[in-house]
Amino acid sequence: MRILALDSSGLVASVAVVEDGAVDDQVIAEYTVNYKKTHSQTLLPMLDEIVKMTELDLHTVDAIAVAGGPGSFTGLRIGSATAKGLGLALEKPLIHIPTLEGLACNLCGIADVVCPIMDARRGQVYAGIYEFDGQKLHILEDQMAVPIEELGEKLKKYLKGGRRVTFLGDGVPVHKTKITEEILPGEAVTFAPANMNRQRAASVGTLGMQYYKEGKIETAMEHEPEYLRVSQAERERKERMEHV
Repeated sequence: MRILALDSSGLVASVAVVEDGAVDDQVIAEYTVNYKKTHSQTLLPMLDEIVKMTELDLHTVDAIAVAGGPGSFTGLRIGSATAKGLGLALEKPLIHIPTLEGLACNLCGIADVVCPIMDARRGQVYAGIYEFDGQKLHILEDQMAVPIEELGEKLKKYLKGGRRVTFLGDGVPVHKTKITEEILPGEAVTFAPANMNRQRAASVGTLGMQYYKEGKIETAMEHEPEYLRVSQAERERKERMEHV
């Protein structure tokens, strides 16, 4: 089985190809860029480069896994449109991977509670709370948009008996000081290293492999991003209408 994976849900753009082998899954290729270019400039050229370097016939992929949100509204639309276009052109199903589940899988197998956070602005984060049973991801608290203080309260009930939480994601540099100095005791907190702390399409593809085997697929026409919140433009429009 071969999965093409895309993630443009945050600041990072990432493309990967993941295959299942006789013993375990393997990442055939991954191209990740964390730079100030827009995803519309990077995503398709990155895919094209992977196709060339691996001599990949896109018609041989079984499905396309895409990070489906939450995240950047523009980034999600670009990733979603790319995945839908490929799915329609190649006649392949899509696998909708919740962004924070894919991000959590960067730390697959860790004993700590895993809490990916993405900056949602206005003092909020997109977050989920997870743990692993071996290689299998378990959802303790599903994806949400919450104030960082409220997230801290939710985490406390999972940190009994000396258990720690590992944070990762682009919300870490925004909220790291507050987390360690105000929200949770320092000995209960750790942060993922640089090679694991941002979105990776390889993780999206690996989780996509599991979801595909469980029948969690959709058609390209069915796929829609999951924003969790309305966009800033929509909020501002609503506020203007309320004051008319």
